[in-house]
Amino acid sequence: MCAVPSLELDDIQGTVLRRRPDDYHGVYLLYRIDDPAAAKRSLREVLPKITSAADWELPRPFTLNVAFTYRGLARLGVPQESLASFSEEFRAGMAARKEVLGDLGANDPDNWTPPLGGPDVHIGVMIIAETPAGLHEPVDAAGRLAGVSLVYRLDVGVPVTGREHFGFRDGISSPYLLGSADRPLPGQDSVQPGEFVFGYPDQSGVPPKGPVPDVLGRNGCYLAFRQMHSDVAAFRRYLRETARSAEDEELLAAKIVGRWRSGAPLALAPDHDDPELGADPMRNNDFRYQDDPRGLCVPRGAHIRRANPRDSLVDTVVETGIHRVLRRGAAYGPVLPDGVLEDDGAERGIIFVFLGASLSRQFEFVQQVWLNRGDFAGLGTERDPLVGDNAGTGTHTIPARPVRRRLTGLPRFVTVRGGEYCFLPGLAALTWLTGLPDPAGAPSTTPHSSRPEDDR
Repeated sequence: MCAVPSLELDDIQGTVLRRRPDDYHGVYLLYRIDDPAAAKRSLREVLPKITSAADWELPRPFTLNVAFTYRGLARLGVPQESLASFSEEFRAGMAARKEVLGDLGANDPDNWTPPLGGPDVHIGVMIIAETPAGLHEPVDAAGRLAGVSLVYRLDVGVPVTGREHFGFRDGISSPYLLGSADRPLPGQDSVQPGEFVFGYPDQSGVPPKGPVPDVLGRNGCYLAFRQMHSDVAAFRRYLRETARSAEDEELLAAKIVGRWRSGAPLALAPDHDDPELGADPMRNNDFRYQDDPRGLCVPRGAHIRRANPRDSLVDTVVETGIHRVLRRGAAYGPVLPDGVLEDDGAERGIIFVFLGASLSRQFEFVQQVWLNRGDFAGLGTERDPLVGDNAGTGTHTIPARPVRRRLTGLPRFVTVRGGEYCFLPGLAALTWLTGLPDPAGAPSTTPHSSRPEDDR
């Protein structure tokens, strides 16, 4: 493995290397560019407020990061040679990759919430603060963007329970980027930074090919934004109807996810929940699967074992290090009250944000192979029991002695509401983008499309 490079933290947007706070309030804003020249002028004014990865330990009331879709970069006047240097999947957009991602049936882009997946999403702004008051300044700054129209807003924040809507502690496992300022926590995989940020070596020891010119690609990465509805009532009903007792409900939930709701991993607490373990960052991610090849503790098809197989695949040709993902997510919508088994019609779920150097090798591979297939773990047609494309016919095998247990009739607990492929540039690249000449013949305004499928 090559030497660890020094990362240019002051040029990397902060969300790439830094997790959001555990207690957070946030806003996701999507814009359509109507007047490229005016948009670039106003983006230059916002640049000083965009958060880098440097000096993260200093107190800050908010973080603000900005990304662009392929159409957005084209509207800003990025030269054709540069546009062509982006990956095929980024240029196509998430909606066009539905067959690869398994976005069929209820997840089909035809069912997505407009304008997600359509032609009107050009700029994405992500704002996170520790308090509601911390949102005022960055939201006001984003509101002063000129030459654009706000086409979508979603408010996010940690639920009052402190956990995601299905009731599980979230955001525990993530890879450690070699060279970043943070020290790895016990159990974190150390991964070369080029797996996630352009301009640095990846696991092969060579920097991956990024967008050109270098000023545009360096310190940037791809970003997949995905809004997913959580059918909490269906999850509760399934557990209630399938379990043998109240205690068994919690065990089944843990066997589906791979962790107890507290965050305690089944690998370390296979029989009973251990809230102290779940809350301890020095222990709650420090485990492997080498002593559990059959999945007697953590089923091989459990959600966390699919999303990060760790050492489960050491005897296969799959190199897990090149398929790791950086995830930044947030919850949205009201909490379904405890004990309620019928859906109340409220929109609730999570925003999944992937960050990395390859949409196809990382995000799409994990989605297609690890989450929506079971053959990689010897499970045939089984899919991820929590977020997989199940529709009433899903199955989940729970190994046990003397007889295994098999969950059947798994419904769809998570439904995709929409998503976008974006590019998150470095700060120098943002300056370069705002200084581009306007594209020849570009209209000053773009007629609004009411349906996203008008230009898929």
